Amino acid sequence: MTLKNTINFFESLKAESSKKSEIKVYNEFIEILKKLENRTFTTDEIRSIETELERLNLKSNLENRKKHLKQALNKFKKYLKETLYLTTKGHYARLYGSLGLVFGLLFGVAILSNLERSLGISLGLIGGMVIGSIMGRGKDAQAKEFGNML
Repeated sequence: MTLKNTINFFESLKAESSKKSEIKVYNEFIEILKKLENRTFTTDEIRSIETELERLNLKSNLENRKKHLKQALNKFKKYLKETLYLTTKGHYARLYGSLGLVFGLLFGVAILSNLERSLGISLGLIGGMVIGSIMGRGKDAQAKEFGNML
């Protein structure tokens, strides 16, 4: 399935659907595919992307289409990250922000427990999320600088 055919497929699904959650998944797929279409790839890379789109089997599973396409979108993002080293905007900020929450919670319980318990946990969560988000934004900026961001 070529990039153009896949974009047309999602455009037609988007026109048919009235559910906002489905349209959000379709728009995300369309956005990624259009950005891929605008990049220059070797013929092997294009063939690899098209093979991956075929492997995702996007036209099947009519019963629970949203769930199937959401899983396919996550697999496609993972494929792009692992094989072509491409990430979406905000990927690292989300990843590092969530890791910051986890470590902030641990820090709040272990270190800041001498404060009131809920205050220590709250401060740890906020601090961890802020530090993680800052680190993630830096990593996103670095990916954009190297041209690895869609």
